Amino acid sequence: MNIAKKKTAVVTGAAGRLGSVFARTLAQDGWRVLLADTNLEAADKIATAIRNDGFDASAVTIDITNKSSMQSILKTEQISLLVNNAYPRNKNFNRSFFDVEYADLCENLSLHLGGYFLASQVFAEHFIANGEGNIINISSIYGVIAPRFEIYEDTQLKLGPEYPLIKSAVVHMTKYLAQCLKGHNIRVNCVSPGGILDGQPDSFVQAYTSYCNGKGMLNANDIAGTIRFLASDESRFMTGQNLVVDDGFTL
Repeated sequence: MNIAKKKTAVVTGAAGRLGSVFARTLAQDGWRVLLADTNLEAADKIATAIRNDGFDASAVTIDITNKSSMQSILKTEQISLLVNNAYPRNKNFNRSFFDVEYADLCENLSLHLGGYFLASQVFAEHFIANGEGNIINISSIYGVIAPRFEIYEDTQLKLGPEYPLIKSAVVHMTKYLAQCLKGHNIRVNCVSPGGILDGQPDSFVQAYTSYCNGKGMLNANDIAGTIRFLASDESRFMTGQNLVVDDGFTL
């Protein structure tokens, strides 16, 4: 029997491109997975598909910026793993640097970074009470290096300042939490994926790939193995680490 059998994982943002694959991967490894999202209908469709394949998955409504929504789940569930993957943002997210309003910057930092912080805080209290826990944060290559603005030239794509600011903070928050929670049998690690293929124009994909080892832009399944590793006992002595999965883009 898989060592994760009968343990429960929460994946936030589980109705999304990455979260849905992370949830399925964990379920296939024997976890009971709660697909947490503000879009319960979408999460439930994915959970149903996972169950139809013979694995244990359910959808739950969780807003990582709302403490009570997370606490309500923890009143009835014993969780061993949190994958901090949600991507909350406002309608003005990702404007060009000089077009970003201060209020929008603050709101997006609060939603995304603040949400990761709040989820980590709420679940860490739960983990301490239960004597074990594991947090996996999702950052990005742009939490590790400065943006390569040249690959966006001659495209409609933009990279505003909020995303790199948030994702770099997520990397350091991981280290902070790992140190803060030492002695409680809680691990905190981070994954920084490279760009995920999602209908970007060919010129962008080609420019991006020129910095890589061969494949270039990735898909969610390319990241899922790292989630599987960090969720498993194979990584039981790792904490405070950031694993970059980017086909060499950041080199």
